[in-house]
Amino acid sequence: MSDSPLAVSLCGIPLRNPVIAASGTFGYGIEFESQIDLNHLGGLVVKGLSKEPMDGNPEPRLWETRAGMINSIGLQNVGVRAFVAYKLPKLAKLQTAVFANVFGYVTEDYVEVVRVLEDAPGIAGYELNVSCPNTRHGGIYFSNDPALLTEVITEVKRVARRPLMVKLSPNVADITLLARTAEQAGADAISLINTFIALAVDARTRRPRLGAGFGGLSGPAIKPIALRMVYQAATAVKIPVVGMGGIATGEDAAEFMIAGATAVEVGTATFWDPASPARIARELGEFLAQQKVKQVSELTGTLRCDVPSAG
Repeated sequence: MSDSPLAVSLCGIPLRNPVIAASGTFGYGIEFESQIDLNHLGGLVVKGLSKEPMDGNPEPRLWETRAGMINSIGLQNVGVRAFVAYKLPKLAKLQTAVFANVFGYVTEDYVEVVRVLEDAPGIAGYELNVSCPNTRHGGIYFSNDPALLTEVITEVKRVARRPLMVKLSPNVADITLLARTAEQAGADAISLINTFIALAVDARTRRPRLGAGFGGLSGPAIKPIALRMVYQAATAVKIPVVGMGGIATGEDAAEFMIAGATAVEVGTATFWDPASPARIARELGEFLAQQKVKQVSELTGTLRCDVPSAG
């Protein structure tokens, strides 16, 4: 690993800094090449990949809130085979670690996507988006049911030779239960939080602001809850935790690491500042210098907190 004060290791993957561009808001990465040097990122997570191409939800798909946004993109993507053929060759040339976000509606979907990716170079690891309804079991979300979560992680681990990170949903009663379940099923790391289910209403038309009705709330509004959940999850498991939810500055990133994160992901901030992941990494470096911290990893899990960490 580099001797840079910002360098970290995530599941054995060396990152030049702990700031990763999150899935869903950063496209496939290559769309941002004119806005940011992708090699300055700690890593990037591509848009969620499915077995077949998906068109996504009806428009409108985005609504800005007072402290963030609600999105209902609907996991639109080109499909895993087109990604491997047309997107990945460009990404494979980067020095930055590339993570493939994977989703499906039955366990076999996840397994097939990872199987296809396993034969392709240029990917450092996988992030499983388990915030999807399992169509075989009546729409129960993988992220909400320990048995389904265990099943999908176990089956994917059978085919995955690369590190497997599981992205947990905040729309659960007890985040520690799902964090422990993911760890026990074989996850190499967990990332959290995904978006909160939300609704925006047009009072004049008396209809939802988004074409699909509900959407996912992200941005600064969710940061305090995200910090709480990252802290609870990090104290419940021994595997690395990647934190996200409303990170917009280097100090925000430091807060998540202090709460227990090994690295962080930046999503919504890229909508108003496409270069924000690199800027946040620079600001995090400045924070370390101001606080006389020699290595960013020294921040992880240093929160002095008297409240219960789990449950």
